[in-house]
Parts: sequence; C-alpha cells; structure tokens
Amino acid sequence: MTADAAGRRATLADLPIRDDLRGRSAYGAPQIDVPVRLNTNENPYPPSPGLVADLAEAVRRDASELNRYPDRDAVALREDLAAYLGHGLGVERVWAANGSNEVLQQILQAFGGPGRSAMGFEPSYSMHPIITTGAATRWISGAREDDFGIDPGKAVAAVEEHRPDIVFLTSPNNPTGTALPLEVIRRVAEAAPGMVVVDEAYFEFARTGTPSALSLLPGNPRLIVTRTMSKAFAMAGTRLGYLAADPAVIEALLLVRLPYHLSTLTQAAARVALAHRDELLGTVDRLRAERDACVRWLRERGLSVADSDANFVLFGCFPDRRAVWQGLLERGVLIREVGPPRWLRVSVGTSGEMAAFREAMSAVLEDLPAPAAADPSRSTPAAGTSGRGDLEAIL
Repeated sequence: MTADAAGRRATLADLPIRDDLRGRSAYGAPQIDVPVRLNTNENPYPPSPGLVADLAEAVRRDASELNRYPDRDAVALREDLAAYLGHGLGVERVWAANGSNEVLQQILQAFGGPGRSAMGFEPSYSMHPIITTGAATRWISGAREDDFGIDPGKAVAAVEEHRPDIVFLTSPNNPTGTALPLEVIRRVAEAAPGMVVVDEAYFEFARTGTPSALSLLPGNPRLIVTRTMSKAFAMAGTRLGYLAADPAVIEALLLVRLPYHLSTLTQAAARVALAHRDELLGTVDRLRAERDACVRWLRERGLSVADSDANFVLFGCFPDRRAVWQGLLERGVLIREVGPPRWLRVSVGTSGEMAAFREAMSAVLEDLPAPAAADPSRSTPAAGTSGRGDLEAIL
C-alpha cells in the first residue's frame, strides 16, 4: 500500500530518491511581494516599447510555425551570439541553452558523472555544487582569500592535489562581486587535468579594462567561458545562457543536450535582444554608478564591503544578519541573505530603489549598537576566516 493510499501525504523519506540527494535543500531566493526587490541580481530596467514591439513582431512571425520543432542547433542565434562576443569566434565555437544553469548542467553531463569530481572556490555561486551533485559528480570545495580573491599558487596546489575533472572559476564572483585576474585563470587552466569553466554571468558589469577569459580560448581546448542574457541584457524571463569554447566542446555537448531544447520563441526573443544590445547594455553604466555609490555609502557608515565588479554588493559584518534582513523587509526592501555568515547581498536597482534601500538601511542601523570607527576604503575577510568586520565590536 502506498503512503497516499494509507490516507497520509507522502514525504521525500517515502520515496526512493538517490542517497546523495537526501537531506538537501532546493535552490531558491525568497519571492516576496514588496515595493523594492533587490535580491535576485536582475536588471531593474524593463525593455523599451520599441524592443517590445520588435519582440511581438518576431513572435507573430514565428507563431505560424509553432506546430514545427525549432531549429535544433539554434544556428542563427549562435551566429548572433558569436558576433556579439567577438574575439574571432564563429558559430562552431558558441553554444546556447535555457539559462546558464542548463549550460553548466550540460557541461557536467558531458565531463562529470559517477566517479568524477568538480571543484570550486567558495564562497561562490551556490548552484555550482547543486548542479554538480545533480549530475552525480563529487563536489570539492576550495577556499578563497580574506579579500574573496583566489591565490593562484594555492589554487594550483589544490587542483594538483585533488585533480578534479572540472574546475569552476567565477568572475565576477557571486555573491562577492570579485573579478579574477587572467593570471589566475591561466595558471589554473595550465594545471587542471580536465575542463576549466569560467562563469562570466556578470562580466558586462565589470569595471572598464577588466579582461575576459575569452581572450584565453585560443590554444586552450579545455577552457569554457559561460555567459547569460539574464543580467546585463535584462532578459531574465527569456532564460538564455551561452558559452564559448573549442568546437570539440560543442560536439561533446551535442551528445547530452535534449532534442530541440531551445524553443522557437526563446530563440526569437534572444535574437531580438541581441539586435537591441546597444539599448539594453546602455543601462550598464547607470548600474555601475549606482553600485559604486552604494559601496561608498555603506563604507561611510562603518560597514565592511567587498569590492564589486558585478551588479550587486556584499556587505557586513552583522552578529545577526537575519535581524538586519528582516528589518529591511519590514520597511519594504527585500535583499538576499546569502554568502558567508554575517554578510548580506543587495542587488543594484534604479536610483529610486537604491534611495529606498539607503533610507531603510539607515533606519535599521539606528537600531544597532554603533560600530567602531572604520577605514571606509577597507574590505573584509571571507567565510572561514576570523571575520573581523567593523561591526565585530558589537559581539
């Protein structure tokens, strides 16, 4: 007799799920209806009426053929993506899927699996170990430095010790915002026995002059650079991620991708967005300015703030970060309780949204004991270290 037949609701414990999934929690940020939502790193600027009109026309044009399967290899979209990325890339070196998470999943399906391992340097994107486990691959956690960077010598030593089949390097890193020097990526790629994946989901927000790992692709057939249209392109609802790599990598991914995995409408929406890229990426400078202003404002109030090349800011250190998060929520501002203990992350919004965040944050800080005097240009330690931020005096 099943649990349902016995008159009670079944739980996960009643199901024969894989042992390595038992006790785990699903990924997800709180979805709460509040006036100011700054917790999911979205671009706050919606598409323009012109873009919406072009998108509607593309959907109208393609709707008459929705009875047919989409272009299985998304060739036209990949050509557009290659043209956007530059670096001499062609369609044979670019791949696309439903968000960068599906791109990462396909990489793990092709190069990970039972008896294989993947390594990342934490704190970093929490989906990396989740997708790794889902692909029946062992996760190995490496460590970042006190400033959330990666020491190349230590990283190489960790790779040589564990010899993972896949190494994840996130630049700019989520949730810290830290960008990696190319030297770190180059040295890890030289030492790694398998694939090296550089997750550049937030690259467009990096400060001017920050180099992309795309420049390292020539001569590195085991290097993969992933991107997304969810962030700078303000197309999170489209769910379009992509990568650039050696053509042999694309051949490997074809072995594991689901048939017709990108819908006709997804491909159409992504191509319209790429055609409007000057308009969409025109918001990046505004968001960079708001980010840098947010960093200054938080530091001026004695808080510890990580340097950021992304569209979010990690700040702390709080003896009870949940109380700070709840205080902001009660004032209509939702941010993310994520990352190292005592730290919080705020996504960069419009000027009005950031003003609301500052107003709410000021009110919350008034309810906390005054922090010790601080150097406003200082960053602070990462998870796993002493964590002596400027609010440490509260403890």
